Amino acid sequence: MTTNKDLKIDAFNNPTNQRIIIKRCNLDDLDGVIKVNEEELPEDYPYFFYKSILDNYPESFLLAQNEQGKIVGYIMWRVEKSPSLDSLRYINKGHLVSIAVSQDYRKRGIAKSLLNHSMQAIRKYKIHEYVLEVRVSNYNAIKLYEQFKFQIANIKKNYYRDGENAYYMTLKNKK
Repeated sequence: MTTNKDLKIDAFNNPTNQRIIIKRCNLDDLDGVIKVNEEELPEDYPYFFYKSILDNYPESFLLAQNEQGKIVGYIMWRVEKSPSLDSLRYINKGHLVSIAVSQDYRKRGIAKSLLNHSMQAIRKYKIHEYVLEVRVSNYNAIKLYEQFKFQIANIKKNYYRDGENAYYMTLKNKK
């Protein structure tokens, strides 16, 4: 039961042959998204933060749900204006705020699908560059971002609350 705004995909490497649906997040989904975040990531955000991303960038706030409607993953972006490194103008950067997939649903292509669909959706905001931070120890995520041609631009020291460093990764939009 999906709307025309929903994207249907079959997740890869799905041993149960369970269909996974990628769709835009809505207000009723936020509790499920927060649950995935709290179970899978050490970084937690207050409810109003999710709501502000949803209100401002709804096209790029996507979720993955199983056939029973359980939310098993999500991705959210925001748009930031910042100076270009190679000119005197300001550009729009798509900043990946958070992505998570429930442990039982990993290695099925869900994160890749979320990233792919959301990057296409956020282009609406005339994105010149995509940026993200990722834990230097998160090898699987780094490999995923490298598949999309993200490159490590620098290291942010003590970026996370627990003191771990982050890679700051970037990707120019090829319009």
